[in-house]
This record gives sequence, structure tokens and C-alpha cells, in this order.
Amino acid sequence: MRKTIKKLFWAWDFDKEEAWLNEMAAKGLAMVSYGFCRYEFEETEPGEYRIAMELLPHALNHPESEQYLRFLEETGIELVGSWMRWIYVRKKTDGGEFELLSDRKSKVEHLVRILILVGLVGGLNLYSGFYNFFIWTQFHNGISVFASCIGFALALLATFGAVRLGIKAYRIARERGIYED
Repeated sequence: MRKTIKKLFWAWDFDKEEAWLNEMAAKGLAMVSYGFCRYEFEETEPGEYRIAMELLPHALNHPESEQYLRFLEETGIELVGSWMRWIYVRKKTDGGEFELLSDRKSKVEHLVRILILVGLVGGLNLYSGFYNFFIWTQFHNGISVFASCIGFALALLATFGAVRLGIKAYRIARERGIYED
């Protein structure tokens, strides 16, 4: 039997999303597909799978991403969903841990990729907020005030996320030095 759950996670809370997906797998609901904020699960043996996710450096159809996904398949890791550059993969449990990013350097690089994405989204929303504010001051358009407030609010939210990602990356990098791995 399949079950669909709609749930929203912010990009900077990907670790919470991954933990939730693994809690679901531990209960016997393994993820089989993903759409924006929509997770589809199938019933399996409790704890049969471990789930991991990653923001790839390139689009899925980029040769480097395709090579990486082939490598994952060869190691028994199955791609179960993707959205833009985010991938969701699962692996049958074999008693050990399952991490795509196993060393500090790759974890920091991953956080920086997410930080850049969040920064771009925040910057675009900030631009949109100022642009709509300018339209409002020139033409006194009520819709522009609303759009400006939304743009500024989303830019503020992205700034919050970027700060959280930066702190995570800094803490991981400081653990006995990033290049000791």
C-alpha cells in the first residue's frame, strides 16, 4: 500500500527532513518518490531502508551528476526522488550507517552549495521587494505594497536560513580543522 504525505521543510533544515524520512522508514514506510512538498511512501519491513539526501553541484542531466548517480547505483544506492538539484536516495540497511557525505570537508561543501542557493533566492526576493516598493512610490499601486512586503519577508526568511547554514558550516569546519580528514 502507498501513502502520500504533504510536508514543508526549508532548504536549511534538510537534516531534519532526512531525519524525518528515516523515522518513517524505521516505522516501515520507505520513500518511493518525491514532488514539491509531497512524499510518497510504500510499506516495507520496519528499518529496511535508510534515506539520504543531497543538493548536487550540477543539474541531474549534467555528465558529472549522471556519473555520480551511476556510482551510487553500483554501490546499492537507489535514487527514489529528485527536485531541481536535490536528490533523495535510499539503501537497504546492512547494520551500518549510511551517509552520502562522510567527511567534514564534503559536509561543509554541501552546506556552502545550499547557502549559495538560499542566498540567491533571498537576493532575488530582496530585489523584488525594492522593485515593487519603487513601483509603489511612483504609481501608488496597492498591489505593489503587498508584493514589496512579501519580497522583503522572504528575503528576511532566506537571511535567517543563510545564517543558520553558515553557523552549521563553521561548526563542522572547526571540528579539529577541516583538512585533517
